[in-house]
Formats: sequence, structure tokens, C-alpha cells
Amino acid sequence: MNKKILLGIVLMGVMIMVPMAQSAYAITTIPDWIKLVAGSWAEGDTSDEEFVEAIEYLIGTEIIHVTPVANAESLTIGFIPVEKAEELTPKAEALQEYLEDALGIPVEISIPTNYETIIEGLRFGHIDAAFMDTGPGWIAHQLSGAEVVMAEVKSNGEIAYQATVWVRADNTDINSIEDTLGKKVAFTSQTGSSGFVRPFGSLVANGHVDVNGDDVIALNEAVTSAFEAHTFAGGYSAALALLVSGEVDVAFGSDIAPQLYLTPEEQGIIKAATTLGPVPSHVVVVSDTMSTNTQNALVNALIGLNYDAHNDILRDLYGAQALLPTTTTLHIGSFGDYLDALPGLSQAILDKKDFR
Repeated sequence: MNKKILLGIVLMGVMIMVPMAQSAYAITTIPDWIKLVAGSWAEGDTSDEEFVEAIEYLIGTEIIHVTPVANAESLTIGFIPVEKAEELTPKAEALQEYLEDALGIPVEISIPTNYETIIEGLRFGHIDAAFMDTGPGWIAHQLSGAEVVMAEVKSNGEIAYQATVWVRADNTDINSIEDTLGKKVAFTSQTGSSGFVRPFGSLVANGHVDVNGDDVIALNEAVTSAFEAHTFAGGYSAALALLVSGEVDVAFGSDIAPQLYLTPEEQGIIKAATTLGPVPSHVVVVSDTMSTNTQNALVNALIGLNYDAHNDILRDLYGAQALLPTTTTLHIGSFGDYLDALPGLSQAILDKKDFR
């Protein structure tokens, strides 16, 4: 094939992937030396290698933006485990169809009944990417090398909520997490992020409580020893109800839980003694074997869910407003330290259906 014709095809192929406005900008900003290289290559005076280097320069300096293309033959996406998969399946299938159109490859969905299935799938190549809660996402990172690439943006525009120590409004004795020791407390559940992991993990990680052992039995013994009495109430609402009724001195949970579960009158009975820090939102993780091209293509496709044309798919799935590109370190950060401080908890999280 004549090199001039081939050059035209190559440049056309690159420019097809660039929006019209960007194409005009790219043409006017191409350095003169690249134009000379292209002309010389077309005449046969410049090697193929030099011409390719010139094109790579245009892409590397973002004069030309090339939309990443997935080079995987197919993808399998895992979802947060639920007991009744049939309730989530239609919503997951809407995302499946969208991703197939956006990526141009077949996409399968996997809705297991526990997180262990997802993590083992990521580890052994049966699952390529997954929506997960923070705790399982951290465990997947540790066990399989999976990386967080996106975080859920909540309805208030935040990517985290605050773990909070709630007490009765007339309580002046409890002003810190350490002050809860020896008191009657209500956790949400043993796998609750703000309702157990962050508060008790803080006490252990900061040296206020010792866990003498490396399993969940030792963890339970440490909890029993640390407080006058404790209960795993079963959720935000139940834990707060025990505090409102005066049956406990402390309820652990999120900063927005009272607004969601208590009446205005009940909210007036309690107050926040202190906040402990952020609990990160849901994440999207990818396996450590996914190629950079496929990872970038998947992230770009998921960003498309933030726009009005497809945002209903994301909202219907988990109620998120948007997905924000991020990393394991940036999003999960020190929260993983609190999980690591609680022996035996990882397996409980893997067995659980929804880590909230």
C-alpha cells in the first residue's frame, strides 16, 4: 500500500477517536517537527519507528486524546452480595447492557450470597471487577491484590460518612471514645463499619483495649471486658432506640443515622459526644490481572453513568449519585487499620451479605 494512503488511514484512525472540537485544536497544535516527520515518512525518508514515536508523542502530551479500548475478550462483574438475587438482577442487567455497549465486549454479572465468593473470584480470575463495601474491598486488596478504582458518591455529595459516638443530651461524662470504656454500649452489629469496626477498632488500635488472641473468640472476650455491658442491636435504628430509652449510655453509628431513624423529639434526647472519622463509601475494585487498557476503558465507561443519559442505572443499583475515580490508598486510607486491629473479623465480614 502507498505510504501516503497508509498515513492517511493511520491519522484518520487516531482522529476518529477525538471529538470534533478537540480535532480542530489538535490539528492547530501539532508541532512542526511532527509534520516534517510525517511528510518525510510518507516519502520513504523516515523510518516507521520514528513515525510511530511521533504519533506516541502526540498522544503522550495529550494533543490527541485516545479513548482507551478494552483489550479483554470479556468481563465478569461482581455485585454486593444479597440474599435475594432476583431483586438485584434486573438492575445489574441494566448495567451489564450499558457496559457491553460502552466497551464493545461481552459482560457477565455475578451476584453471590457472600463476599468470599467475590474475593476468591478476583483472586483466581473468575471475576474481573466488583462493586463492594469498604471492608470487603480492603480484604480483597489484601488477599487478591485487587485495587480500588472508583468510589460511590452519596446523595449529600460526600464519599464518606462520619462514625459517631452518640450519648444522651444530658450526659456530661462521655466526651471521647475512651470515655465509653466501662459503660453500657450498643453497637449496630459486629460487622458494622461505623457501628463497630471504627469505634472498637479505634480503641484497640490506639492501645486502650488489648485483644489477647488472634481469633474472633479473643475479640469477643475483649469486647466483654471493655464495657459494663454491650449489645449488638442489629442496626442503626435499634441501637439508637436503646439510647433514647435510657437502656444504654452510648450508641455507635453514623452521623446521619438519627435524621434517618428518629423523630425530631427523639433527636432532641441525644447528642453527638464525638466523631471518630470517616467511613468510606462503596467501592469498585478491579483484579490485579486486568490490563491497564481494560481498566481505563472500564473506568471511563463507569464515569459515563454520572451523566443524565445513564445516571438512572447507577441510582437504581445502589442509590449512588455518581462514581469518582480514586485509589485504594486515597479512599480506604486508615480505615483498613481498624479492620486489621480486630482479629477474626475478616471472616465474619466475608460471610456477611451486606457490610453496612
